[in-house]
Amino acid sequence: MNTGSDEAGEVAVAADKARADRPEGGQEAGQEGGQEAGHEAGRGLGSRAPEFIKARRLLHLSWQVGVFVVGLAVVAAGIVMLPLPGPGWVVIFGGMAIWATEFVWAQLVLRWTKRKVTEAAQRALDPRVRRRNITLTVIGLVIIGVLVGIYLWKFGVVMPWKIEDQ
Repeated sequence: MNTGSDEAGEVAVAADKARADRPEGGQEAGQEGGQEAGHEAGRGLGSRAPEFIKARRLLHLSWQVGVFVVGLAVVAAGIVMLPLPGPGWVVIFGGMAIWATEFVWAQLVLRWTKRKVTEAAQRALDPRVRRRNITLTVIGLVIIGVLVGIYLWKFGVVMPWKIEDQ
């Protein structure tokens, strides 16, 4: 992955400079207090661990291992939930968010995912796309209704098992 520098501490230094350039309170000029849009993109990449943990190499490494293990457990649970009942994708993205608190690669994946989801939402709100989706849904429901009607006309309402025998 190319972060734009070959130096190890360059990402953290850039994040610290970005924080120092912001006005008091962490708000960009002209940005209201409740707005989160744009704030995420301005945030630097790198570890979100507390400063006292980042100050000690062994403690920071232990913190990263712990974050990785917890994130891995959440992602694994999400993968298990994909074929089973449960919110699999939501849990997987939750695990990615846990990883993103420590790892740059996970932060980049989450930013890409957020951008793609936003683009898909904008495309879904396009009137032509909505009209097409509604038309396809109506056609699908008509086809299903016709098939159910043909089945009922041919076989009637008969249960596939005999309840009275039991």
